[in-house]
Amino acid sequence: MTFSSPFSTEQHLPPAISINPETEIIFVSDVFAEQYAGGAELTTEALIKRSPVPVQKIWSRDVNLDLLRQGSQKYWIFGNFASLDFNLIPTIVANINYSILEYDYKYCKYRSPEKHLFIEKEPCNCENMPHGKMISAFFFGAKSLWWMSEAQQKFYCNLFPFLSGQKNTVLSSVFDDEFFINIRHLREKNASKRTEKWSVMGSGSWIKGTDLAEEWCKKNGYDYEVVGNLPYEKALERLAQSTGFVYLPKGMDTCPRMVIEAKLLGCQLHLNNDVQHANEEWFNTDNIQEIEEYLYASRDLFWRHIMDDANHQVSISGYTTTRNCIEQGYPWKDCIGSLLSFCSEVIVVDGGSTDGTWEELLAWSEKEEKIRPTQVLRDWDSKRFAVFDGAQKAAARSRCTGDFCWQIDADEVVPAGDTSKIIKLCRSWPQMTDLVSLPVVEYWGSEDKVRVDVNPWKWRLSRNLPHITHGIPSQLRKYDSDGDVYAAAGTDGCDYIHTETGMPIPYGNFYNEQAHNARAHALQGNQTALSEYEAWLQNCVNLLPGVKHYSWMNLERKIRTYKNYWQSHWESLYNIKQEDTAENNMFFDKPWAEVTDEEISEIAKRLATETGGHIFHEKINWSRPTPSIKITHE
Repeated sequence: MTFSSPFSTEQHLPPAISINPETEIIFVSDVFAEQYAGGAELTTEALIKRSPVPVQKIWSRDVNLDLLRQGSQKYWIFGNFASLDFNLIPTIVANINYSILEYDYKYCKYRSPEKHLFIEKEPCNCENMPHGKMISAFFFGAKSLWWMSEAQQKFYCNLFPFLSGQKNTVLSSVFDDEFFINIRHLREKNASKRTEKWSVMGSGSWIKGTDLAEEWCKKNGYDYEVVGNLPYEKALERLAQSTGFVYLPKGMDTCPRMVIEAKLLGCQLHLNNDVQHANEEWFNTDNIQEIEEYLYASRDLFWRHIMDDANHQVSISGYTTTRNCIEQGYPWKDCIGSLLSFCSEVIVVDGGSTDGTWEELLAWSEKEEKIRPTQVLRDWDSKRFAVFDGAQKAAARSRCTGDFCWQIDADEVVPAGDTSKIIKLCRSWPQMTDLVSLPVVEYWGSEDKVRVDVNPWKWRLSRNLPHITHGIPSQLRKYDSDGDVYAAAGTDGCDYIHTETGMPIPYGNFYNEQAHNARAHALQGNQTALSEYEAWLQNCVNLLPGVKHYSWMNLERKIRTYKNYWQSHWESLYNIKQEDTAENNMFFDKPWAEVTDEEISEIAKRLATETGGHIFHEKINWSRPTPSIKITHE
């Protein structure tokens, strides 16, 4: 049995290409300037040359899950990607930090709506087809979008209005330092060598309109030369010696380099409206120096924004609740201490502790400014006191100010090695979700036993959005005869819900059907399934941040809590009344009133040594004890 995940740690064959550990930025393109000196490729190369950090080039056809996994903590930039396996796009959107350099119109399967019309004799409607929808989702998932012209950006945002709210920047074509040196040299060298000829871009591509340019020259009686199939330097020299340059593409051309080159070399220009950058302020001037300054600065503009995206420092608010934690024996100080390593603030809402917890919390906050305690008092003698658990979490969350919120209970601790994982997860946050669940390692009696009989996940990390709170989902809310709210089965009263509708917040989960099936078979005694489930959860713990849950670490304390508190808690939450009978006591075959402290101590020892877990709503099956696994943290 195997478990599939975009970044599963199951064994793979080593990829033919690997990510250099020193790499910080990965450029993806169909080809690079070494293979083809097209406009997009030259712009990409000019940007790479200016990079302030190590860059690695990868052909789009070579991108696969192994490379994405290796580079999951790098920053990716996608240029032309026609050869990319589009099945990878959902994985990229969900797991990779990236930007897109859009050189043409890749939402269209022909990369040009005009070419689409020419070939298929029907207007392009790719924006409504799976191809166009996939591309728009890819664009929406990017940290930033870089366009070649204002008209191109406007065209895209009209088709896909949701892109208007993204981080959009018009970059234009980009040139390297050598280009600016050469262009000035060519202007000076050929100032007295200019001929009467016009230059026409030579291209076998229908959309470049070479035939229309030639017709225009002939119609106006101009001598002309088709500039094509020449080395780049030679082509520039021909432009420098020409009177003018005519370019009449048959479809939208976002920011053709040769038009810019011709203008910088002093050519007159005859263009049509499909040259999309022609009327932009930076280009529509006779001041060559201003144009060069704009173009020269574009590289640094690009890298300032990219480095901001790649190194964005997120702020995380940790929040928890307390009430008589000392008396309960909770590791509340370890809990709060673990938050201090990655949170910009730790919000603690105390429900009115009377055992010294509140006083110790206040004293700690005077020494540690990140800790921000407050008391929210409730009537804990109310018949619906169990509902206050979610209300206290909501009160704590409402005080958070960070970009993200990490919720934790007072008996949970974040492993020290998970701090960097949390920060990385926030930086590469899945675009299509506001809440994610993460692993919970639930100990049973000691750290050598991890429970299999409970779900290994919990809602944990979320965007700090005002519509997210805690409570009973609206579809599970009930009201008693006094009008007080209680819960139907299916919630513990602390779910993530929408503040207005009360509906549950959708979330992302790493837990999958294969893992669930393995866990179910393991609970039935299948040792192979148990080993596979253990390996799967260990992989998840290695890859993802999570918590250690110590609620069942001290089994004697936990059983006493069941005797003295939890039964009344569930009665309060679910509006049920359960008599103290032998049938209703899942630990002993007698009423709780007859159970002695010695019996609790004895059964706690036996549970710790003979079993690996126990769910409170079932009687203990000593003949078929629940199995356990062992999980280690880095």
